[in-house]
Amino acid sequence: MTDKMPQNLPRLGFSVGDLAGIGPEVIYKTLLDERLLKICTPVIYGTATALFDDFPTEPDAEPLTFRQLRDAADIAPGRLNAVTCWDEDFVLAPGQPSAATGQAARESLLAASRDLKDGKLDAIVTAPISKDNTQADDFRFPGHTEFLTSYFGAPESLMFLVDESGLRIATVTGHMPLKDVPARLTAELLRTKITLLLKSLKQDFGILKPRIAVLGLNPHAGENGLLGKEEGDIVSPVIQQFAHDGHLVMGPYPADGYFGTQQFRQFDATLALYHDQGLIPFKLMAFEQGVNFTAGLPVVRTSPDHGTAYGLAGQFKANESSFRAAVYLACEVWKQRWEAAQPRSAR
Repeated sequence: MTDKMPQNLPRLGFSVGDLAGIGPEVIYKTLLDERLLKICTPVIYGTATALFDDFPTEPDAEPLTFRQLRDAADIAPGRLNAVTCWDEDFVLAPGQPSAATGQAARESLLAASRDLKDGKLDAIVTAPISKDNTQADDFRFPGHTEFLTSYFGAPESLMFLVDESGLRIATVTGHMPLKDVPARLTAELLRTKITLLLKSLKQDFGILKPRIAVLGLNPHAGENGLLGKEEGDIVSPVIQQFAHDGHLVMGPYPADGYFGTQQFRQFDATLALYHDQGLIPFKLMAFEQGVNFTAGLPVVRTSPDHGTAYGLAGQFKANESSFRAAVYLACEVWKQRWEAAQPRSAR
């Protein structure tokens, strides 16, 4: 910990996600908490008046006021800022995604990412998009993680689900058909993902000697080859090499028993081999409080652990807890990285 902190709080860009979903609502509810301005300077990427004017407020509540900008270089610390990403007015029907809402999601995300790359922001928090509705000729990515990995030139990244209780689950493969996972799972990819996870636990969470559990791909982790050979041919040799090099990497563990017996509590993080293997237990235990963090990027990006929830849009019943947690985690990771970058004499 250093006594000398930067003059300004981290500038957090919020991409608004699909406007037909609950993204604008959870952003709005998060911003109603004035304490947020004590930990960051929020910057909404979209026209704030169009996004939030129809939301109800308490009779005696102060309305949210934004400093609407054309350029993030003019961000005002200690204020709610909004960068205009489009000039046209959208006719929104809650719960009904359209080409227009997909376009707005892309424009908001691209503008926030561009400003993050240009140093006008310190981190971004992304509201949910529809992976299908966001596709366009200039946007062919299955999700935020893949887009940001490409945009910021990272060879690989890591989908990393985090909960304030200490639950942390990362995935080796992400948004891809389950039938393609075995071919994608190579020793090289597994080594890369374990390396990214070790680095993130040290760099972003301050854990000096992380303990990592790796799950098996097949039922019962292959049952010694009876139910699959990936564990013996790929997973175990990689784990043994990390252990030989002095890292606390263990496994492979059968996923059902591992979570059913609470064995995950003995580790700092769990590495699942495919999307649902990690996200189903995470959302069962941490839904509405969990955060999706993209590890391995040169920048900080977080998001809530839920989707657009079109069926809930327009009812003002969405729970903002996960988005708020994503804001706090972005601030914490940014601070952790900032402090680590300071000369030892300044700490």
